[in-house]
Amino acid sequence: MPIPDRNLGTAMGRGFRGRCPNCGRGRLFHAFLKVVDRCDACGEDLHHHRADDAPAYFDMLIVGHIIVPLALSVEVAYAPPYWVHVALWGPLTIGMSLGLLQPIKGAIVAWQWANRMHGFEAPADANRPQRWTESRIPGTSR
Repeated sequence: MPIPDRNLGTAMGRGFRGRCPNCGRGRLFHAFLKVVDRCDACGEDLHHHRADDAPAYFDMLIVGHIIVPLALSVEVAYAPPYWVHVALWGPLTIGMSLGLLQPIKGAIVAWQWANRMHGFEAPADANRPQRWTESRIPGTSR
């Protein structure tokens, strides 16, 4: 039986908005960057994602490509004192970095889900593999 395709654009849009990539109704995060183990709405397992450092990397890449040209153009056009640069670009950089980090992580988790990576390959109703926190040796509690 063929496994149906998952729409990458739809999934990433849902993930970017902090919603389950499968149904779009359930929350993807239960804390700032902590992904829920399972969607409350559809039951899709989300615990096995492996976003690791990718969200932070893409966040720095995007914010850096926006802030640096802006700061350079302001410097060339107006030559303000350094304290103006610090007062302007410091908070803007921090705000943009924090504001984009969760949407970027959501999009990466959704990308992994849509491409059936890192444990997302099995259908939601199939037998799930054991979680990393569960015992791998039969008969042991930990």
